[in-house]
Amino acid sequence: MDKRRLIEKLSLTPHVEGGYFSRTYTSALATRVPYASRPRRLLSSIFYLLTDDSPIGYLHRNRSDIVHYFQGGSPLTYWILRPEGELEKTILGADLDQHQLQLIVPGGCWKATELEAGEFGLVSEAVSPGFEFEDMQLATEKIIRSRFPGAWDRVSKYVKD
Repeated sequence: MDKRRLIEKLSLTPHVEGGYFSRTYTSALATRVPYASRPRRLLSSIFYLLTDDSPIGYLHRNRSDIVHYFQGGSPLTYWILRPEGELEKTILGADLDQHQLQLIVPGGCWKATELEAGEFGLVSEAVSPGFEFEDMQLATEKIIRSRFPGAWDRVSKYVKD
């Protein structure tokens, strides 16, 4: 299957951080969380697709924990910048000798994703508490340079202008 057919079949639309997405599930149950003025759904899930014409999921952070599940296509490279400044690289893909099938990104970590080769890479994400756009922050040069000066050279290409 090619990227255009996937976008159509999965009803994907452009995402603010790059790539394409479609929300596939939102829990009917809700919970209170300390950082929000209103309850958050317990869980949400999406498809997320990077393509050769939209290959970067720009650096951002979420308040919620996210589990990423590789679904198909080419491997996706993840850069995780932890609050204490540690930068980690993980590749999700189907070759278990070189890649992982899933990745857990705790809330509060900065994350960028890249399709380095191939036509597309597809993952699913489960978010708990459920994803809300107001709980996501896109990185800026000012934020990353001031908080993580040692990581800037490695992550600057993932900061959206």
